[in-house]
Amino acid sequence: MLNLRRFRTALTVLAGIAFGSCTVHADNRPIVVELFTSQGCSSCPPADRVLGELAQRPEVLALGYHISYWDHLGWKDPLSSQASTDRQKAYARRLSGRIYTPEMVVEGTSEMIGSNRTEVLAALREVQPLAIAPVSFTKDQRSVIIGPGGGTGDVLLVRFLKHRSTQVAAGENAGRALEDTNGVEALTTLGEWNGAAAAFPLDPPGLGQGLAVLVQGTDGRMLGAAELKADQ
Repeated sequence: MLNLRRFRTALTVLAGIAFGSCTVHADNRPIVVELFTSQGCSSCPPADRVLGELAQRPEVLALGYHISYWDHLGWKDPLSSQASTDRQKAYARRLSGRIYTPEMVVEGTSEMIGSNRTEVLAALREVQPLAIAPVSFTKDQRSVIIGPGGGTGDVLLVRFLKHRSTQVAAGENAGRALEDTNGVEALTTLGEWNGAAAAFPLDPPGLGQGLAVLVQGTDGRMLGAAELKADQ
């Protein structure tokens, strides 16, 4: 049964689109870069630094997914989750077939060793990110608007911590102070997008947090993306 509150919210937001009460940026969008990493992996800190560098670029939406399969090897990564591991496995089925860290995925369609800065930057230069599914947020940051456009895909909500410093006490990085940028804390599916304008309610990011909304096709391609970050 359709949630009545969500239905009313969608009607309100879509009406806002028609009458100009929402700011919609449909002409461009950031390049989506996803790093699969772990604080328990000694090869990952250089890739984490590359992600931190990319996060400073306005044309890039950088996300750090901390996987869970390193957690039993001496150090439990506080940012790790099964959802991040499952997302990497889904990419492995589409791309190389391998699961490893650090792995960088660009636009859902190409993957490389995340610490290979030269290869990562080369992949970014080859991308022309089209807003097939334009993503924007209402002024109160409590709804996200998708479309209209061409195609179909899943609408994903990614919540992340903008920065975390961790003193690692065990495992391969024992004794090191690690810095993580845009570490993913939660990944959920808001719904499906079928090319028609759609709206979904959400809670704005809290202090020190950010969120991203991705529209991803069934083939893994990014159709749309946008992010919100708290001021501090």
